[in-house]
Amino acid sequence: MNTPAKPLAGVKVLELGTLIAGPFCTRILAEFGAEVIKVESPDGGDPLRQWRKLHAGTSLWWSVQARNKKSITANLKHPEGLAVVRRLAQQADIVVENFRPGVLDKLGLGWDALSAANPGLVMVRLSGFGQTGPYRERPGFGAIGESMGGLRYITGFPDRPPVRTGISIGDSIAALWAAIGALMALRHREVNGGAGQVVDVALYEAVFAMMESMVPEFDVAGFVRERTGNVMPGITPSNTHTTRDGRHIIIGGNGDAIFVRLMRAIGRPDLADDPQLASNAGRDARAAELYAAIDAWVAARDGDAVLATMEAAEVPASAIYSVADMFRDAQFAARGMFEAATLPDGTPIHLPGIVPKLAETPGGTEWLGPKLGEHTSEILAGLGFSPEEILALREKGAI
Repeated sequence: MNTPAKPLAGVKVLELGTLIAGPFCTRILAEFGAEVIKVESPDGGDPLRQWRKLHAGTSLWWSVQARNKKSITANLKHPEGLAVVRRLAQQADIVVENFRPGVLDKLGLGWDALSAANPGLVMVRLSGFGQTGPYRERPGFGAIGESMGGLRYITGFPDRPPVRTGISIGDSIAALWAAIGALMALRHREVNGGAGQVVDVALYEAVFAMMESMVPEFDVAGFVRERTGNVMPGITPSNTHTTRDGRHIIIGGNGDAIFVRLMRAIGRPDLADDPQLASNAGRDARAAELYAAIDAWVAARDGDAVLATMEAAEVPASAIYSVADMFRDAQFAARGMFEAATLPDGTPIHLPGIVPKLAETPGGTEWLGPKLGEHTSEILAGLGFSPEEILALREKGAI
């Protein structure tokens, strides 16, 4: 049986970026078959190579973030290094970059220069505040985007300062929008006969776009959403409860029929049959009472018993998982959410599985994050450079 080509096979992507947002965008494209050439500085490469937990001197995160990518080193401060990157851009379908606006333009790698040489180019530009506006030149990491975009303000408990999520969610959200935008632009070019274009993703806007009904609620009703801890205001009951053995369980009983099943499951038929609680508005008005009842029932039982009861009653519920819980979970295993691989020194490693799951042309891991400059000679040879020319570029410090 022939293995089907991945959906982005034949798409050439040039990555001019470091750390999280830009490289995460290209990681998605690489997982689904695009040829991603990552340009790195010869002086150490992407700083992500040294972030968080290291193994044999390289970040374990790198194995995931750069999987299926090819690494070429090019010195953007050297004219011949810049010339190499320009030649790569001429052959690319997509260029992804996350420099501060204006930086690449000064190097002759901006939109005007690259699109003049490659009119069909799609250029994805990720930055803190976008390519226009009074803040365009400000530095902006994911944390700034999360703060300005509204996420930090509503995260946490009302009597404490705002808190962050445990990952760089702003960068990751921006990367997803960037990948979506790249594919939209590519479809416009290939199906509609359009030209290449810029996909402009600002981190704060990427987060802002996820803020549900926040804008119309403020504009029409003057309502400002505030931090509410673990409850979901206006949608009741939905909360976190702690079991007798110290586990934290999320129970979502906010559907009308689900609420009735939940109340019967915890031995409160009086609440299940109360006509005032038949709708969400009535339940929300008595939220404190309902949460007290659920808290008391959960606190008297161990986590496994709570989850078994909820499952039997068909009430949405889950323990709050650590990564250790995920490794033990049957659903993660059944869905192939841990891919087995091997690091260069022979150490076994598991990577997160590919998302989304395409039935006919699934993505996959071909290789782990490459060594710095691992594919430089191969890529330059493909551009027409001779071995002698490649050696000369190395000796000049251009690559």
